[in-house]
Amino acid sequence: MEHILDPLWEGTDAEEPASYLQHLADNRITLDIVPNGCRFFLQLTNDPRCHRELVEFLRLNTNDPLIPQALDVLHSYTGLKSLVLKGGHELDECGKTKSGLLTSLPSELCSLSNLHHLDLSFNSLTELPLCVTSLSCLSSLLLCYNQIGTLPDTISNLRNLELLSMMFNLLSVIPGEIGQLRKLKRLDLSENKLETLPETIGGLQECTELDLSGNCLMELPETMCHLVSLQQLHLHSNLLISVPVGLAVLPFLKRLDLKNNQLRYVPEEIMNCPCVHLQGNPIGIAEPTPSTEDQVPVLKSKEIYLTSEDKSFLVTPDGCRVFLPWGLQFCFPHGAVSSNVTIYFQILPPDREHVKLGHHDVLLSYTLELQPHDIQFNQDVEICIPYFVKQSMRRRKQESLEVPTILGTPRTLRKREVVIRTYSGEDWTDLATTSCTKRNLAICKVPHFSWFFVVSRLVKDQCQVPKDGEVLFSSVDQNIRIEFPPGATEETRTISMQVLPVSTADFQSITGDSQSATSPLLCLSQSSSANFLCPVKIQLPLPPGVTGDTLDRSRLVLLHGDPQAQNWTDITGQVEFEITHIYARFQVDHFSWYWLWYTTKTYIGEIAKNVYTRLRMSQVNFVALQRKRDPEQVLLQCVPKQKVDTTMKKLKDRYKGPEPSDLVEIVEGEQFFAAFEQGLQLHSDRPDCVNGKISFVFYSRMKNIKEVYVTSQADRKEKDVKGQVSFYRGSVPVALPKEATKHRKGPNSDWMATLPLKLPKLKLLYGENEKGRNGSSLPPLNLGNAETGYLTETNLSSIARRIGKEWRTIGMNLDLSYGELERISHNNRDDLDQQIFDMLFSWARKNCNQQDCVQRLIEAMQVSGRQDIAEEIVAVIELGKQKYAQSILRLGLDQGNSSEDSAIAMSQS
Repeated sequence: MEHILDPLWEGTDAEEPASYLQHLADNRITLDIVPNGCRFFLQLTNDPRCHRELVEFLRLNTNDPLIPQALDVLHSYTGLKSLVLKGGHELDECGKTKSGLLTSLPSELCSLSNLHHLDLSFNSLTELPLCVTSLSCLSSLLLCYNQIGTLPDTISNLRNLELLSMMFNLLSVIPGEIGQLRKLKRLDLSENKLETLPETIGGLQECTELDLSGNCLMELPETMCHLVSLQQLHLHSNLLISVPVGLAVLPFLKRLDLKNNQLRYVPEEIMNCPCVHLQGNPIGIAEPTPSTEDQVPVLKSKEIYLTSEDKSFLVTPDGCRVFLPWGLQFCFPHGAVSSNVTIYFQILPPDREHVKLGHHDVLLSYTLELQPHDIQFNQDVEICIPYFVKQSMRRRKQESLEVPTILGTPRTLRKREVVIRTYSGEDWTDLATTSCTKRNLAICKVPHFSWFFVVSRLVKDQCQVPKDGEVLFSSVDQNIRIEFPPGATEETRTISMQVLPVSTADFQSITGDSQSATSPLLCLSQSSSANFLCPVKIQLPLPPGVTGDTLDRSRLVLLHGDPQAQNWTDITGQVEFEITHIYARFQVDHFSWYWLWYTTKTYIGEIAKNVYTRLRMSQVNFVALQRKRDPEQVLLQCVPKQKVDTTMKKLKDRYKGPEPSDLVEIVEGEQFFAAFEQGLQLHSDRPDCVNGKISFVFYSRMKNIKEVYVTSQADRKEKDVKGQVSFYRGSVPVALPKEATKHRKGPNSDWMATLPLKLPKLKLLYGENEKGRNGSSLPPLNLGNAETGYLTETNLSSIARRIGKEWRTIGMNLDLSYGELERISHNNRDDLDQQIFDMLFSWARKNCNQQDCVQRLIEAMQVSGRQDIAEEIVAVIELGKQKYAQSILRLGLDQGNSSEDSAIAMSQS
């Protein structure tokens, strides 16, 4: 088509027509992925040179706010053959697809008599617009991801319809008139709430693909056996208890999917059908006798108990309660899901990718990930996450409930609150949480799944401030209040307030000034970035020991804090104080952090910066222990001061070694390293190893622990080898206070602590030029190659030491025979470590020449539930590839060199 539009853009930017015309092609207008597409469409429609009747293909974005206006002029495009009005082009704050704004269609659209294709997916339709059933030429109708509950009887008017897709709607019944759609070839009604099907569905003689999965069907009409053209029939994830035997003889059927239903008996004809899929059905299992009371069924949620080796569980529309061994619980109410859904879960150690801590947050649990992330439940699901998960219930009762040292002394949970924080992949959100302190459980309800973890945070008080004004009090300190006068804001704002009490003794210890004192730190934030229209009054209590009668105003300092830069500015001269006997009041027009000091110190900003950083630090000890049975296995741990004794008691039966280090101080979330020196070195490359140092990230309530294997280049056949492990800081904070460095010694300013270690005389070990316990020498062993990445024998030894009682499962997944595993078990029946080594190395020596041996090992670990080992193998392989590539670049070898030439060159270098 030529000249749909001559661009006449009066009153607009000159560049606008050119950017718009690139979305016009022949007789097509594609504006669904164009910002402000509906505005361009309206300008196009109003242009007198636009030949609307020549446009045949049109796409618009229904997330666009101007879509109602665009719909009003749509009927003038009488030549349309394909119309796409879809939402789903934007994501909400949780990363979910936003539904379009379309709730209906104007009746004038029935004039689009040439329309063959109509796509209204990802909208907010609750019923099929009546004008749609008047489009007699329509051959394709897509209504996916809406909220349509019923179809009108007039659906039968669409006699030319060949495709009808309505997955993910709210259909509970289908009208019998659907059987009159004689030309229909593809019908998708999956993920709805259908409980029955009309008998007339057998009239769809041309239908080749029928998808009814994810509904609540218990039986099928016999007339479905009349669908003689059917090739694909999807019925999985329903509640079917029987199926018509005639489905087995449909002449063109290629797939009959009956998975995840309630079929206890299947006709032999169906069972023998080569295209049938029956997994997930209780075939052959007798139906349990229902419990009754006065002939009335008692509905009780099914209880599912999982072990530490389970990775998933099945949720049905009946609901269930799920119990995990770590104390985690989930409650799915009846109807939370419309069809059977498999939920996958995993417990993750702290990681910056999915753990976000504020300045005074304390991490109380590991991270729980529940998948699939994008599923939306019909009812909220209850999640119960235990905090202090490493303590037993008995110990919890004996010990006081304390959070880590934040202000130098333990603070009880009474002054803080426990919340569950969720991570959507982009943002962190605190959920409405109920805390059961007797059982140390944090409980919340969620409509969808993501990552979840428990934190202790400063109590957050919130209020909505309208234009009429409001007063906000602190629930931590009733002496703190904020007064919003009328007219302070035009639109209602959400105000958040947190209060950090500061111990006078700690404050004076840090500043070194016994005459100094401070009020609580006030952290304020708001939903709007705009300043207030008139001043807001803040009331803070005077610092302890100071009254309005004895106050020396020259010593009173008000600090304004920037939470991002962590800078503190003296704004005393910018405000006018109103001093009473116990309060200080002042006015501000915007929010941040406010801190009232009473001190003789100068350069207050820098001192406040150091004090604030110190308040976030924890006192810790480092521990380095060697396993009694295998001294090369070294346990490294960073333990908060209050947990040292209990930790050492737990480890003394299996480990031995030096006493914990002297106390040092670490900021929550700070990275540090451990390195072996004086003859000791890491036994293998690790993905968390940086320049020969093992990397940690400190969390005061987590198990900051690593297990590594060390060796020595020195000859251990004649004598012991002495060495040490030293702990170093990683990325040192810019504003690290001087007090945090005074415990450091030695020439390295980043050095924190050193602990001695000793490797005894060499005993029977696996390794190059070492003898196994059977007395035979093992030749060098490598899996893979340098170019694609390889595992050395040292790597394999490290992997073997991480395997436990699941070694048989791993062996079977590596295709070792049952007899061979039994032989290994019998020969080493009193030594689990030797069983593991024999299994892994016997497989490795048989398969070391196979090109895919490393990949097979990774897959065996994944299938066996040891994803952690699989990930470490991948990391080691990648590290090997990088080192190989670097060596090639260093030697100046081009891609034309053969592998043999490369190896020769490397050896010569």
